Amino acid sequence: MDTAHPAPYDDWPRPPAALVAARLDDPPNGARVTVAGLVILRQRPGTAKGVIFLTLEDETGVVNVIVWRSLYEHFRRAVIAGRLLRVTGRIQRENNVTHIIAERIEDLSPMLDELLKPATAATAGDTGNA
Repeated sequence: MDTAHPAPYDDWPRPPAALVAARLDDPPNGARVTVAGLVILRQRPGTAKGVIFLTLEDETGVVNVIVWRSLYEHFRRAVIAGRLLRVTGRIQRENNVTHIIAERIEDLSPMLDELLKPATAATAGDTGNA
C-alpha cells in the first residue's frame, strides 16, 4: 500500500471538537461533552411528554441523545431536518446505558456536501503514466 497518499476517509469532513462514540465511557457521569454524527433515528413517543430521542452514528458507533421539549423548541429546525448534527450536553449513565442530555444542537449537514465534490489530484492519487 502506498503510504504517500492519505487513507480515503482521512479527507472526510469531520466536525471539529467532537468526541467519538467509542470514547463516551471515558468522561465521568455528568461531564459536558460534544458529539457529532449522522442522524439514523428520531423518535418522539406519545408517552414521552414531548421528549425527543435521537440516535447519531459516527465512524466508531452510535450515540443516544435526549432532547427535552424546551430545548427542542429552540433547536427545532436542526432536530427535524438535520442529517449531520453536533450536540453538546451532559453525559447521563443509568443501567449501563449512556445518553447525552442535549444543551445545544447544531446542524452540520452542509458539511456532507463536501463528500460530493470531486477528489483533487492530491487525494485521488497519481493516475498518469510513468
